[in-house]
Amino acid sequence: MTMSDQPCYTLINLPSDAEPPTEMQLRTDLEKGDTRTKTDALKKTIQMILNGEKMPSLLMTIIRFVMPSQDHMIKKLLLIFWEVVPKYTADGKMLHEMILVCDAYRKDLQHPNEFIRGSTLRFLCKLKEPELVEPLMPAIRQCLEHRHSYVRRNAVLAIYTIFRNFDFLIPDAPELIAKFLETEQDMSCKRNAFMMLIHADQERALNYLSSCIDQVTSFGDILQLVIVELIYKVCHANPSERARFIRCIYNLLNSSSPAVRYEAAGTLVTLSNAPTAIKAAASCYIELIVKESDNNVKLIVLDRLIALKEVPLHEKVLQDLVMDILRVLSSPDHEVRKKTLSLALELVTSRNMEEMVLVLRKEVVKTNNVEHEDTGKYRQLLVRTLHQCCIKFPDIAGTIIPVLIEFLGDQNELAALDVLVFVREAIQRFEELRTLIVSKLLEIFPSIKAIKVHRAALWILGEYCTTNEDIQSVMNLIRQSIGEIPIVDDEIKKAAGEIKDDEMQGAGSAQKLVTADGTYATQSAFSTIAVSKKEDRPPMRQYMMDGDFFVGASLATTLTKLALRYVNNTDNIKRQNSFLAESMLVMASIIHFGKSGLPTKPITDDDFDRIATCLRVLAERTPIMEDIFSKDCRESLSLMLAAKMDEEKEMQRVSERRAVKVQADDPIAFSQLINKGELGATENMFELTLSQALGMNTKKDADPVGASKLNKVTQLTGFSDPVYAEAYVNVNQFDIVLDVLVVNQTGDTLQNLTLELATLGDLKLVEKPSPLTMAPHDFCNIKANVKVASTENGIIFGNIVYDVTGAASDRNCVVLNDIHIDIMDYIVPAMCNDSEFRQMWAEFEWENKVAVNTNISNLSEFLQHVIKCTNMKCLTPEKALSGECGFMAANLYAKSIFGEDVLANLSVEKPAHLSNEAPVQGHIRIRAKSQGMALSMGDKINLSQKRVYKPGAAA
Repeated sequence: MTMSDQPCYTLINLPSDAEPPTEMQLRTDLEKGDTRTKTDALKKTIQMILNGEKMPSLLMTIIRFVMPSQDHMIKKLLLIFWEVVPKYTADGKMLHEMILVCDAYRKDLQHPNEFIRGSTLRFLCKLKEPELVEPLMPAIRQCLEHRHSYVRRNAVLAIYTIFRNFDFLIPDAPELIAKFLETEQDMSCKRNAFMMLIHADQERALNYLSSCIDQVTSFGDILQLVIVELIYKVCHANPSERARFIRCIYNLLNSSSPAVRYEAAGTLVTLSNAPTAIKAAASCYIELIVKESDNNVKLIVLDRLIALKEVPLHEKVLQDLVMDILRVLSSPDHEVRKKTLSLALELVTSRNMEEMVLVLRKEVVKTNNVEHEDTGKYRQLLVRTLHQCCIKFPDIAGTIIPVLIEFLGDQNELAALDVLVFVREAIQRFEELRTLIVSKLLEIFPSIKAIKVHRAALWILGEYCTTNEDIQSVMNLIRQSIGEIPIVDDEIKKAAGEIKDDEMQGAGSAQKLVTADGTYATQSAFSTIAVSKKEDRPPMRQYMMDGDFFVGASLATTLTKLALRYVNNTDNIKRQNSFLAESMLVMASIIHFGKSGLPTKPITDDDFDRIATCLRVLAERTPIMEDIFSKDCRESLSLMLAAKMDEEKEMQRVSERRAVKVQADDPIAFSQLINKGELGATENMFELTLSQALGMNTKKDADPVGASKLNKVTQLTGFSDPVYAEAYVNVNQFDIVLDVLVVNQTGDTLQNLTLELATLGDLKLVEKPSPLTMAPHDFCNIKANVKVASTENGIIFGNIVYDVTGAASDRNCVVLNDIHIDIMDYIVPAMCNDSEFRQMWAEFEWENKVAVNTNISNLSEFLQHVIKCTNMKCLTPEKALSGECGFMAANLYAKSIFGEDVLANLSVEKPAHLSNEAPVQGHIRIRAKSQGMALSMGDKINLSQKRVYKPGAAA
């Protein structure tokens, strides 16, 4: 019998440093040793037989001297020994000694100890020889009546296995088990018996279920799970049985076991499309998410809810459960909250919109004083959800905006910036809310702490403050946030210590007020908050002191808009000039301060030019410049918002297009007229989940060659090597399974043939393959598992070592080719907005710059090629990429299944002086948090642009 034909049995690890004992030594230990010695000798014998040694002479020794022992450990080892020992002679006949072994089995099946009986019954499930099992049948039947449930449970398993393999030995097995089931009380025994009936005689299983259908809720969870599976299979194959069993599934939704409730809900959805069924299943899912502590479970069940929503009929039912879905926000996990808010936002309607907003407002309040690593992200998520609510239902904007504006004083800059993006959109779209938004912004402005938030808030105030009162309020706030001007003189005085401490403290409560004629009520040099300590400077001045003069340029633009609007609103020339002079004084002070050398960095040329331009606009006040500042800026914003809305509508249209809808000419399916086979068009849910758990991909590839296993086979040795080897690499999520075919191409028997593997990168070999003995020209398959810890290019390398029987030389070695693991199996396209992309681009420390070296001559075609090779998603909208201008820039983003981000920026061009066939030129910059990710993605791009694309294909 060859190695490939041998049955699979219990695997036992063998220490590599152990010296194999001789047959004579083992025989002595088994005959004359004490219990401990016999146990060790038996273990060594089993290990040697597993490694291919036959040892026929030990068989009788073990029967005579070891089998009579009553030691439990020896009895357990004997079961393994009988499992692995060869039971046939060379001509295929059963060994005579097996009759003695059979008698020993029978005695063990009648042993007073329940452990020995049960373990013997379990062992009988592995026997493949009907000659050995036949004499034991009466003893096995008797075990069904044993007092201990462990024996009865294993007796049912043994009967089931024997009936499945050799039904002629026990033809009345279904009837026997059905009778056993009626009287049995133990849940594990009932579960095994019921499981057997499902597979052996489904009709009897259904009859039993019908007889006790009202007591199902009182059964144990292991039996309930089997009942759910049976009902699913029966109703799937025979729809007319639905009415008979669907009530049972409804009852199981209230089971005490979460696993049963989950399976029952999934089954109910497949059996019925009635709104009550969908509502019951969805409510069950929501309860599971709320009560289950494991985040993975929460995410899995959430995915089931999202899948329910994808069906148009079910969506209406789920819309009534939005408030229940929001209960999931009590979970602390960010990913769970993110999915929940996304689902609720898609389901919310005008009926429950206000309730949802109230819940979200409460969530906002809850996060105020909570310091947690994900609190900032959660606040940002809540802001975005409220933003989407406002866009979807503009009527509630008035109640949401005051809540959101409170975020502007938040330490978390991300949430505050998101609020300003929302406020900017709201103030442009909802004219009736402009007064409210401006007043709230003016109120919160002094408490803003972040520079970017200050800049954005200044832009909004400068653009939308229209009345003189509001304009003067903004000017007050600007003066307070800059401090005493001229800035340079004030800073020099402070540095020289001319301002006394009591004067600075007394000035703290003073405020500058603008009078009706535009002048200031107080003109004292110490009337503003001016403190010599760095941390007590007014915020705007502190920013500029730190060298950030971009905020000064933004301030100049805001002042210009306010001044031009103030001049148009006011007829009094004196007031006009006073306001203009005040604005120009602030700008001139900023320029002077930037050039003075006092700040840590001088003002940049760009910022200087911007402020100087604003000064000139106010000095000359030409109509064209007034139009640019007062009208064109707002038009640019409205154009951008319109483009954004078009993009969102397009994405919505695409998603709606994907939804499968019933066509007008589709035939109507009448359930009474459906044949049994027609319902089977849908996939079996249990089979599908099992295949997914095992990592079997059910999707068909477009390319029949690519879909086969052959393109994943790596040749490890040459055809002329004494041992030929090739490996099939199967990547399944976080595991890699190597299935290595090894062929002995010599005429010698190879002993202790070992596949030795090692890994480079974040790969870890889980187990060492066992040594083998191979006959001449024999072959076998060796499996090796490798765990993957991160997304990096991994390499598996190694060799095959073996001894030749009878040779006195050292061990022989065949070096294997390297196996390169493709990181594309771990990378999936992902989506993020521009601000998140920019933030990650700034934070990630590893960059890999790859020069474009391709033969593709079309820019957009090259982009599509890179996207296809890298599994990345293009974030740059189609509008920005369309047209032929000779160059292209695009941002790409993807995530790994380990949660790692990878960014890429593609900058390519096609110079005008080159011919149409000339290849594109440029660079691709890749950024990632880890060096391995950046290098691996760069290698992938380098390889694909040279190898995959073939010349002439672009044409």
